[in-house]
Amino acid sequence: METVYSVKGMTCGHCVSSVSSEIGKLDGVNGVGVDLPTGAVTVTSSAALEQAAVAAAVEEAGYELVS
Repeated sequence: METVYSVKGMTCGHCVSSVSSEIGKLDGVNGVGVDLPTGAVTVTSSAALEQAAVAAAVEEAGYELVS
């Protein structure tokens, strides 16, 4: 399953790494791809993820989920 989220506040490679790392810790996540210019975060998972869990992971990295 592939889901695209929008994350606000990422400005550099370190931001991408932080967001990818935190989302990657969620159960069922197989991969995370980030498009820095647009803030789009594509998450590949074995099952649907709860948006609240994704939002919490993004906030833990220091950013904001806007979708």
